Amino acid sequence: MQADLARIASADFAHVDVMDNHFVPNLTFGPQMVERIQATSPIPLDVHLMIDDPDRWAPGYAELGAASVTFHLEAAADPIALARRLRDIGARAGVAIKPGTAAESLYDVLDEFDQILVMTVEPGFGGQGFMPETMPKLRGLADEARRRGSRVWLQVDGGISDDTIAQAAAAGADTFVAGSAVYGAADVEAAIGGLRARARAASLES
Repeated sequence: MQADLARIASADFAHVDVMDNHFVPNLTFGPQMVERIQATSPIPLDVHLMIDDPDRWAPGYAELGAASVTFHLEAAADPIALARRLRDIGARAGVAIKPGTAAESLYDVLDEFDQILVMTVEPGFGGQGFMPETMPKLRGLADEARRRGSRVWLQVDGGISDDTIAQAAAAGADTFVAGSAVYGAADVEAAIGGLRARARAASLES
């Protein structure tokens, strides 16, 4: 894992998916592994918690030193209080929404979060196909953020590749999670650079 982290040293963040086999039907790892990744990663961690009861568990990941901690709106009892707690600890506070979750409930509280993650696949497994039907929701968030003067980051995760990143950027995303498109490439650094260039060009054109 340390060697694979070194391969993405030119990325802005290492996106770490934590799954509990309850909120999503898959199990990855927990705080001990994230602490080890934090100690060895050459870039900051962007931790994505696909877990039940993030109100209890998310602050611990911030305390480990993660630069950003994102929890799911669908799983949180009090997302605003949790976001404020994460910020108090020193992490960026992110909230994620599944493809089927509406975004309108976030419009009035955009500035409570540093990042909103619009899932472009169903969370739980890598390698899924990008869902273009999530783009209107992303565009709605982007338009509302612009209208309110919010500086919240809009992140997309799932099926991001050379073929789909332009769609997401044109719809308002400014932060992109890419797994297979990066690690499946022969030249990881070139893949990261290529994705950045495509996103930048699409954003300028939109």
